[in-house]
Amino acid sequence: MSEFQIAAMNPLFTRFYKPMLVGLAMALLSSVFFTQRHLNKQREKMGLTRIEPLDNAPPVLAFTTVALGGFRGLIANALWVRLGDLQEQDKYFEMVQLADWITKLQPHFATVWVHLAWNMSYNISIKFNDPRDRWPWVLRGIELLRDEGLRFNPNEPLLYRELAWHFQHKLGANLDDAHNYYKYVWAEEMTQVLVNGRPNFAELFNPQSEDAKRRVRLLREKYKMDPQWMKEVDDRYGPLEWRLPETHAIYWAVVGLEKTKTIELKKDDLITLRRVIFQSMQLAFHRGRLIFPNKAEKEFTYAPNLEILRQTSKAYEEMMDQEPDKREHLSTAHRNFLKTAVYFLYTYNRISQANEWFKYLREKYPRSIPENQTLDEYALERVTEDVGETSPDRVKAILEGLLTSAYVNLAIGEEDLAVSYERFAQRIWIRYENEIGAMSEKRVGLPPLERIKREIRDRLLDPENGLETQLANQLRTKLNLPAPPSADGTNRPPAAMPSPTNSVPSAIKSKP
Repeated sequence: MSEFQIAAMNPLFTRFYKPMLVGLAMALLSSVFFTQRHLNKQREKMGLTRIEPLDNAPPVLAFTTVALGGFRGLIANALWVRLGDLQEQDKYFEMVQLADWITKLQPHFATVWVHLAWNMSYNISIKFNDPRDRWPWVLRGIELLRDEGLRFNPNEPLLYRELAWHFQHKLGANLDDAHNYYKYVWAEEMTQVLVNGRPNFAELFNPQSEDAKRRVRLLREKYKMDPQWMKEVDDRYGPLEWRLPETHAIYWAVVGLEKTKTIELKKDDLITLRRVIFQSMQLAFHRGRLIFPNKAEKEFTYAPNLEILRQTSKAYEEMMDQEPDKREHLSTAHRNFLKTAVYFLYTYNRISQANEWFKYLREKYPRSIPENQTLDEYALERVTEDVGETSPDRVKAILEGLLTSAYVNLAIGEEDLAVSYERFAQRIWIRYENEIGAMSEKRVGLPPLERIKREIRDRLLDPENGLETQLANQLRTKLNLPAPPSADGTNRPPAAMPSPTNSVPSAIKSKP
C-alpha cells in the first residue's frame, strides 16, 4: 500500500482534501486572472491585438468581424495561401477581389493593405500602355492605404511608410514611363485645393469665403490632410512646393512618425519613415520648384529648390544621430549631397552661399576636397563629372545654371564669357540626348534647349524675383527686347546705364 493510500485513510486528510483542492484551484485561477490582465495590457500596448470595436465600419466589415469571430483568422489564412498562388500565376486582377475579402476579414492585418495597394499601383497599372488608364490604378493604391488602411490602423507605421513611398517612388521617381503624367495630374488636383504651390495657411485655418471653405473641406475629407500638420512640415522642412509628390511623401512620413512613436514594438519600423524624409528632401532640393513657361497654360517643368538646402542637410544629420549604427553610410550620402549643393549654388551664381557651404563641406568631410582646391576649380571638376550623368533633374539643373551665367554675363558686358556658357550648355544638351537615345526620350528626355533658355530669360527678367532693374534693362538691350510696361501701360526705354559692374552675385534679387 502506497504512502498516499495510507494518508488517504486518515480522517483528517479525507475531511480537508477537497477544500484544499478547491483552494488551490481558486489560487491558480486568481493568478491566471491577474496574469491575463497584464498580458492583455502588454499586447494592446505593443499593438499585437485589437479588441476594440471598429468605428463607423461598413456593414459587411462589421458583420464579418462580429459573426465569424475567431474563425476569421482561419479563413483569412486560407485566402492568403490562395493569394500567393494567384501571384505566382500573374493573375493580378483576380488577386484584387481576393485581397479585398482578406481586408474585410482582418482589417487590422497591415500586410494585406500594403500587398493590395502595391499590386494595384505597380503590377496592374503597368498592364496598360496609356497613362490615362494607368493613373486610376495608381490612385486606387494610394486611396486604399490612405482612406481605408489608415482608417482601421491609425498607429501602423508600415502603412504610413508605404503611403509615403507611393508618393516618393511611384509618382516622384522617373522609373515608370507614365511618371510625368502622374505628376501633372497630381499637380492639377492640388491646384484645385491650394490654388498654387504655397498654401495660404491663414485661409486654411480660418476660411472665410465659400470657395475657401470648400477647398478646406476637400483637403480634409478627400485627401485626409490636416492644415496644422502641413504648416508644421512646411515650417520645419520648407518652403516646399505642395503640388509635387515628394512634399506629400514628407508629410505622411512626419505624420506617421508622430502617431506611431509611442509603440514599443514598432520602433525599428520608424527608421524607414525617417529615411523617406531625407530622401524626399534631397529630391525636392534637386527639382522642388515648378516653372510654368507659359503662364496661360498648365504645362510645367522643374527647377532646383535651393531655399531648402539647410533643412535638407539638417535632415541628413538628424538621421545620422538617430541611426548611429548606419552613421558611416549616411555620412557618405550627406557628403555627396553637400558636394552637389555647392555646385548647384555656384552654377546659379549664389557665390557667397557656395563659398559658405564649400567651407562647411571641407570642415565636416576634410577628405572630400583636395586641400588646396578652390571653389572655381571644384566647380569646373564637377561640370566634367556631371556632363556624363543621365539623370534629367541633375543635367537640367546644370543647363539652367550655365544659361543663367550666360545671361548675367551678357548683361554686364562679358559677351565672350556669355557665349562660352551658352555653347557649353548646348554641348551638354546634345550629349545627354544622344546618351539616353530615342527609346528613353519620353521617360527621361529634356525639354528643347530653346525652351529652357526662354524659361531662364523670363525668370531673370521677372520684375519681382529676377535681376535688379538696372541689370534687367541691360539684358533687355543686349537681347533687343522691348522695355517692360510702365505703370501707365506704356513702354519706356531703358534708362542710361553706368559702366557695367562685375559684382554678379549681388545682381539677383533675394539671392545672397
